[in-house]
This record gives sequence, structure tokens and C-alpha cells, in this order.
Amino acid sequence: MSMTGIIIATALVGGTGLIIGLLLGFAGKAFEVEVDEKEISVRECLPGNNCGGCGYAGCDGLAKAIANGEAAPNACPVGGAAVANKIAKIMGTEVDVVKNVAFVKCSGTCDKAGDRFNYIGTPDCSQAALSTGGGQKSCTYGCLGFGSCVNVCEFDAIRVENGIAVVDREKCVACGKCVKECPKKLIELVPYDNKHFVACNSNDFGKDVKAVCQAGCIGCKMCARVCEFDAIEVENNIAHINYEKCINCGKCKEKCPVKVIL
Repeated sequence: MSMTGIIIATALVGGTGLIIGLLLGFAGKAFEVEVDEKEISVRECLPGNNCGGCGYAGCDGLAKAIANGEAAPNACPVGGAAVANKIAKIMGTEVDVVKNVAFVKCSGTCDKAGDRFNYIGTPDCSQAALSTGGGQKSCTYGCLGFGSCVNVCEFDAIRVENGIAVVDREKCVACGKCVKECPKKLIELVPYDNKHFVACNSNDFGKDVKAVCQAGCIGCKMCARVCEFDAIEVENNIAHINYEKCINCGKCKEKCPVKVIL
């Protein structure tokens, strides 16, 4: 091959490479995806459990929502105050973090609440409640005890003892999965610092409650009468505590005749 041919071939290859490089550079600029530095920083703070307790599809979705101002810095239930404060600093704001834990509104253990029949179906709370019209328990409002809430908890924070679900307050991160899983809506998120809770979910009248459970709220309103802070009231035959008003004085617990306030 002559020198002229070599020079022409080299020029063609070099020119082609230059054109391709220019095109790639143009395409990179044209289709470049903008990166939100705040979103990246927020995502680095999140624990990565992807539990969905925040209401978003994993930590990536929450990070994007926080960076866009669509979610609060304390939206992650797993991270707690430490993570919330870091994210708030990134977002240039402040946040007040209240630690919550799950609480099971039932005291109907095996020795206090009997069964209507012997259930032999699938050991799943939703299946049992649906197929039997409320489950095998005499109290159709009570915990079924099959542990569907236990199965969805990723933090080993809930277990079944003596026929009812019990939450380990120190392990619970308030992700809310057990709340969603319970077909009886027996589990709610409550402030960790509060000390008094009504462990019953029945809406029946007192005499009907006593007929099926030794530890159910009878709606007597004695707790409401003794509270000096208007922090507890009885609706639909069941006592409810307003945790924002409650100062944990314990008078409602002392007055409760059936000891259903724990």
C-alpha cells in the first residue's frame, strides 16, 4: 500500500472517530438526566430497608419525595430521630420527631376469652376471619392469634403469647405493616412515651362484652369521669385516649373496674 493510501485511510478512521465522538457528546448532553444532589444525600441517610412503612415504594421513592418537598424529613419510620434530623439538615429545616410503636388493642388471652368453636382451617387471620364470620374467638372483635402480623414484621418486634399478639416496644420501628395486615384493625401506632392504652376493641355493650371476655371494656365511662384533662372519652361503648392530652397520671387505669387500661 502506498504512503498516500495509508494517509487517506488514517484520515478516514480519524475523521470517523471524531464525528462519532462529537455525536456521542451531543447525545449525552441532549439526553442527560439531571441529578438532584439533595435526593442523593437524602437517600444516603435512609436505612435501605425498603419496608414501605413510609407509604412510598422503597427508600428511593421516599428520597425523591422528600427532595421534592412532597414528604417530611421524618417520614421514614425506621430511621427514627437520628435519620430525621440528618435529613432535615440537608433540607434546611427542622423537624420534631415523635417515636411511635405498635399496640395491640386486645387483652383477650386464652384464659380470659374462650372460643366459639375449634377452627381447623388455614392458620391465617384474614382467612379465618373471612371464612368463619369473625374467627373462632367468642369475642368477634378480638385477636385471632394466628400471627399474620408476626409474619409480615421484618424486625422481630411482634409475637403471639397466650393467644394474642404482643409487641416488643424496643424492637418496633412503627413501619405499620402489622397495622395493615390485621383484619380486625386491632393494631394501631401510639406514642412511645405514653404509658396508658386501652387494650380492647369491642363495640358491644358491657353485658355482652362480659359474656365473652373477662378483660374487655364495658363502656362504663368511669375512666372518663375521673380524668381531669379531658383526655379519655367513651364512644361506641369503648374508651379512647387522646394521647395529645394525656399526661400519664394513671387515674383512668386505677379506676377501670375491668383493668383493661394497661
